[in-house]
Amino acid sequence: MGKALGYKEFGGADVQEFFERPDPAPGPTEVLVRVAAAGVNPLDHKLRSGHGTALNGHLPFPQVLGMEAAGTVLSVGDEVTGLSVGDRVTGFALTGAGTYAETTLLLGESTARIPDALPETWAATIPVAGTTALDVLDQLDLPSGASLLVNGIGGGVGSALAQLARDRGLVVTGTAGPAKRDLVTATGATFVDYTEGDLARRLRALAPDGFAAVVDNVGGESLRTVATLAAKQGAVISVGDPAVTELGGEMVLRRVDRANLERVAELMTTGRLDPHITRTYPLARADEALALVESGHAPGKLVLDLSL
Repeated sequence: MGKALGYKEFGGADVQEFFERPDPAPGPTEVLVRVAAAGVNPLDHKLRSGHGTALNGHLPFPQVLGMEAAGTVLSVGDEVTGLSVGDRVTGFALTGAGTYAETTLLLGESTARIPDALPETWAATIPVAGTTALDVLDQLDLPSGASLLVNGIGGGVGSALAQLARDRGLVVTGTAGPAKRDLVTATGATFVDYTEGDLARRLRALAPDGFAAVVDNVGGESLRTVATLAAKQGAVISVGDPAVTELGGEMVLRRVDRANLERVAELMTTGRLDPHITRTYPLARADEALALVESGHAPGKLVLDLSL
């Protein structure tokens, strides 16, 4: 039996609870992992709230929170190749199996070994934040020297985007709240405080001819504001708001395969990507970590460290 944080119905934070569950048995395409660290992401509370029922609406309760983790392989499904018991890995959890837990199931094809030099806390940020940033930049395929606006640059995806964009020679401007100024400037991006009024006017002053591309991590009305700042109509990608297609833009095209995980791991080990983990929590305080992410004010990346 192991501890997990999950929910028995869709709703707000009040439906969350810790409970004990037996180690799940891996199916043919899955691996059972002892979790060492787990990333905390906005998708976690969206799934709990019932805003992603295409992903989890058909699954039985209780469901466990969390989608990304790093840990050690305990057992391997018959159809999984390239992974063995004892491997240190990072990967995407089977939806509903969750990663806010002592053990979980990861998808075999979406799980990769991690280099010896990479700590599990860093590796746990690869599947969601790291690969999302990589997918966005591959999709945009901007030339060196191009300007990029990142709306909501102060979180896990945004800070990874800023670093990888800089690595490709892009000129990055990002919007965030004042508490995230130091984090944003540390990535080499130009910081713009979205709380100071008339955001569109201030951004246009920085790029009178518009930005070569706009990436949105916020959605809603904020997305509509920044979408107008693209130099070319439709040069907008959103990480989480499908309404971007109504503005002529696109959703990020996700690749959740082993090769992409390995690419991000290499970027970390070669010093080109720092996940900017600003706070770690023990599993017993996972609810606090998720509450901070849900507030929208979490700087950088928050991680559950099960060694604490």
